Amino acid sequence: MNEAEQTKPRATIAWQSRDFRFYSAARLVGIMGAEAQSVGVAWQVYQITHSALALGYTGLALFAPGLFFVLPAGHVADRYDRRTIILTCYAVQAIATAALLALALHGARNIWVIYAILFVIGTGRCFSGPASSALVPTLVPKEHFVNAVTWGATIFQIANATGPMLGGLLFTVSLAKVFGGRFAELNGAPLVYCFTLLGLVMFLGFLSVVRPRGGGEKKGFTVETMLAGLRYVIGTRLLLGSISLDLFAVLLGGAASLMPIFAVDVLHSGANGLGLLRAMPSLGALAVSLTLLAMPIRRRAGKTMLTCVGLFGAATVVFGLSRNILLSCAALVVIGATDMISVVVRSSILQLATPPAMRGRVSSINWLFLGASNELGEYESGLTAHWWGAVRAVVIGGIASMTVTGMWSVFFPALRHADTLTAESLVALEKQFSGMEPVD
Repeated sequence: MNEAEQTKPRATIAWQSRDFRFYSAARLVGIMGAEAQSVGVAWQVYQITHSALALGYTGLALFAPGLFFVLPAGHVADRYDRRTIILTCYAVQAIATAALLALALHGARNIWVIYAILFVIGTGRCFSGPASSALVPTLVPKEHFVNAVTWGATIFQIANATGPMLGGLLFTVSLAKVFGGRFAELNGAPLVYCFTLLGLVMFLGFLSVVRPRGGGEKKGFTVETMLAGLRYVIGTRLLLGSISLDLFAVLLGGAASLMPIFAVDVLHSGANGLGLLRAMPSLGALAVSLTLLAMPIRRRAGKTMLTCVGLFGAATVVFGLSRNILLSCAALVVIGATDMISVVVRSSILQLATPPAMRGRVSSINWLFLGASNELGEYESGLTAHWWGAVRAVVIGGIASMTVTGMWSVFFPALRHADTLTAESLVALEKQFSGMEPVD
């Protein structure tokens, strides 16, 4: 074997790190449980209320903590031990999931208690998200970082694909038929919440043995350091353009929160159909992420991202108009595939254009935008479905998403001209269009 072959990076190089293996296992079980729980909560809320608006409020409850805590969360991630932050947040989420389980077992129908518990879960995610993003560089050598990020996206999509499907399947399982009457109450949502709780406990176990190298700097809190990440994002056109494009495109074009309505009232496929629909975007994203491991994006990254976001909106329109579950699934696969390419480009820009010392604070801003596009998007979808009906809301949202993509290609020329995803090319491009001032 010659020297070139020995030094050529392998697609699995990040897995040589013991800490990365344990962290990846933790993320896999944790995300699977969380995605299954989202199906359980959505189904439970819809069965109680039969209201699209009530479904939208579940997303709002998860998103609201970000409005209050996003800047402190980023500051905490940059200043304190990130592993401890994540362990604490997931312990809180486990307690909240146990509370959801207790409510479901007792047949509680107070929807506001469920919203309050979701607010607690959202708070945990608000603080753990930036810490998790900033933790990855401390788990692998710096030359393996990009490979670790790519594998992280792949694991995320595997969990996103299997979690909702398992959540839907668990609704059809009757433990009483197998183990007798003592398990008669563990059907539907309670069984899903037990699965989520198991995933959270396993997450805590795996992460507890991770030993990251370095971590946050234990410095005092100041408003100046807390706001530094926000100032950096606003002042960096590439970051602002890519993050805000995802915000508005997915905010307007998201249809995930309305899937229970489509499964029941449009496609007439029930809980199993809901699990299938929820899994399709992740299957499309998973296929793309595995492809990108072998054939990464090398040129015209910005135009590729803009094109894929436009296709995302078009596929959303097809899903809204479909009355056939196979066509709906195909549209959702395209939605997931195109969104994954956008995620890879945006994440690469975020990581390569951000100084290491600010990754927590910048990641917290990104987390807020992602939360707005997902959880707040669920509220927006529920509200517009309440006004116009689910089908019209999804179709109009898809058209609006395509419109935003066209506008952003004009408003953010640096994003349109982004070519290779390297720190040098992105910094040069940013200086060309707006200048980039260093931030401490």
